[in-house]
Amino acid sequence: MANNIQQISVNSRTLDKFKSKLTGGGARANLFECVIPVPSFAKPDGVTDFTDKLRMLVKTAALPGSTIGTVPIPFRGRVLNVAGDRTFESWTITVINDTDFAIKRMFEKWMNGINKHENTSGYINPADYQKDLLVHQLGRAPYKASGSAGNVPILRTYKMYGCFPSSVGSIPLSYDSPDTIEQYDVTFEVQWWEALKAGGGSDVK
Repeated sequence: MANNIQQISVNSRTLDKFKSKLTGGGARANLFECVIPVPSFAKPDGVTDFTDKLRMLVKTAALPGSTIGTVPIPFRGRVLNVAGDRTFESWTITVINDTDFAIKRMFEKWMNGINKHENTSGYINPADYQKDLLVHQLGRAPYKASGSAGNVPILRTYKMYGCFPSSVGSIPLSYDSPDTIEQYDVTFEVQWWEALKAGGGSDVK
């Protein structure tokens, strides 16, 4: 019986070939920026640079994911899987805490506006407490001919619609944690997201 397994040439899988396929040297996980609009009722008093604080102090985030469920249909001892509904994952960020607690206060006020600590009252209309969030995947700034650095390019943007914080994490305190800056997690619920090209417009249509 003939062997129909296709062979792969060693010469087609060289380091130079690999390098030629790695566009831009690869996307870097530490090059990103989050844009998180805040409902007016949640903005802390006395903070004027709030947008920049959020851009700078969000330490970790993620490019969002989604899942298409499956519907199993039994048929004569076998199962046919067909596509079900799409679900969108929650989105979690980690925030560095500074001494004015401005961002922590904001997220606590945001959640309190949705469901107050002392009772169950809060904003009812989703438009009042949900916001559209952005996370930009950035590229490395190229050098210009003069030797100075160029602008940081935005490679891709994910826009997440109808988001609100469902969890603001605790901050552990300990005598055994010297040389440590506090941080905490915030989890958002996401209605759906859209991937946008660098120049705008959907990238998945």
